[in-house]
Amino acid sequence: MNLFSIISFVVVLLLIYLYAFYRTRSIDNKDSEGYFLGGRSLVGTTVGMTIIMTNLSTEQLVGQNGQAYVAGMEVMAWEVTASVAIVMLAWVFLPKYFKYGVNTISDFIEIRYDTFTKRIVSVLFIFTYVISFMPVVLYSGALIFNDLFGIEQHLGVSRITAVIIISTVIGLVGVTYLFVGGLSLIAHSDSLYGIGLFLGGMTITILGFIALGENSFFTGLDRFLTNSPEKLNAWGALDSPIVPWPTLFLGMLFNNLYFWCTNQMIVQKALAAKNLKEAQKGAMFVGFFKISGMFFLVIPGVIAYNMFGEGIQMDLAYPSLLAEVLPDWATGLFGAVIFGAIISSFVGALSATVTLFSLDFYKPVINKQATNRQIAKAGRVLTIVIGVIVVLIAPLISLFPQGLYAVIQEFNGLYSMPLLAIILVGFYSKKTSATGAKVTLIFHIVVYALSKVVIPDIHYLYVWSVLFLLDLAILYFYSVKNPSQEGFQFDKYQNKVDITPWKHVRWVGILILLIVVASYVVFSPLVLAR
Repeated sequence: MNLFSIISFVVVLLLIYLYAFYRTRSIDNKDSEGYFLGGRSLVGTTVGMTIIMTNLSTEQLVGQNGQAYVAGMEVMAWEVTASVAIVMLAWVFLPKYFKYGVNTISDFIEIRYDTFTKRIVSVLFIFTYVISFMPVVLYSGALIFNDLFGIEQHLGVSRITAVIIISTVIGLVGVTYLFVGGLSLIAHSDSLYGIGLFLGGMTITILGFIALGENSFFTGLDRFLTNSPEKLNAWGALDSPIVPWPTLFLGMLFNNLYFWCTNQMIVQKALAAKNLKEAQKGAMFVGFFKISGMFFLVIPGVIAYNMFGEGIQMDLAYPSLLAEVLPDWATGLFGAVIFGAIISSFVGALSATVTLFSLDFYKPVINKQATNRQIAKAGRVLTIVIGVIVVLIAPLISLFPQGLYAVIQEFNGLYSMPLLAIILVGFYSKKTSATGAKVTLIFHIVVYALSKVVIPDIHYLYVWSVLFLLDLAILYFYSVKNPSQEGFQFDKYQNKVDITPWKHVRWVGILILLIVVASYVVFSPLVLAR
């Protein structure tokens, strides 16, 4: 980075912070609802942007484009098919969560089943976020930031030292963000970072087409469409190591439903909306955005394949394209967007972790008489403690990045499928008992762990496909053979905000689903992949 890049980088970060601080100045962050849920004040676009930025990170920007460099458009499944689950979030899950007035996913588990099951789920969430998700976001984000912008050369240090410095800085900035402004400050920052990431990512794609066409966008687009049609097939082979096509309707669908509809890190942002209507608007915004994600998270990888051919390392495909097409003067601006993407994912998980611990353990176990302000104060202390722990863990990933990263990618499978099954059955069955929920969790954890030993070569999406159906079967068995003595009624639980649904939620959701189907028709042997 030159001096202009450094200045523009700092100025963009500062301006975004000042904007977010200005927008959140009226929120009482000393109150638990203000700190953890932004005072339930967010509008649809802000909800959508903060969900997007919690989900997106440099790991996806580089990793998915790297997979697309190798496998082509089948990688778009991680983006496009997510929109199906997001429509379900708006149609089914959010109305239920808002009706029952829950603050966390584990709140719902406690109301529907019992406190012990709730705490099992909370511990699994917290463990995953602290031990795996946040350290990987910091470390891999710092690694990619260093590769993209050559920080080690500018600082004159080794690569690992540069990565440790970057991950520490990002972690401390993220902790400060959450400590100072709570969820609301994060959400309003994300609204600008999301715009920057979309515009920046799309710009790289356009510049890539221009470079591929030797200064002609349309020539580059023509070469993209004709040079390697096999890369334009979104339907992966049965034995594809990326996304086998049958899993689009099974394991991938189930995984998306878990991540977008029952993951505290995502759902917490929707629960911070001022009412159900704004939450549903935000969800639909995310649905459209995820479809557009293929244009900057997948297509650049195929462009890189057409530009450089085979032979470069997968994770270097996007950095190589960036070095080829990004003007020097724009390095600082794009660097600020990348920095923001890493912070957003880190702080999103940190906020979810602090919220779960404060509301599920501090209030009911450690300090039962705590007021809302005491809970918020404890949350601030936890923000610092957990943030420091994660910053210390992150560099340790460098000792064994390959093995640990592979394990982390599949770690959520330990509890994601039974959690989804428990919540879905909890919505619609009045007789399923807490015993059935516990047995389902234990069964799934044991069998999934055994599957990694007994059938390690079977794609984990296939394994999830079978286990989710077995989880449902166990819950159904307990509903019939060992039902709850009293039919459960949710009616006695009161909503906390207006739960009038958005009047356009049905037709907008149908439009999103039609676009998903159209995308898979276009990127198939029927059209582009001939």
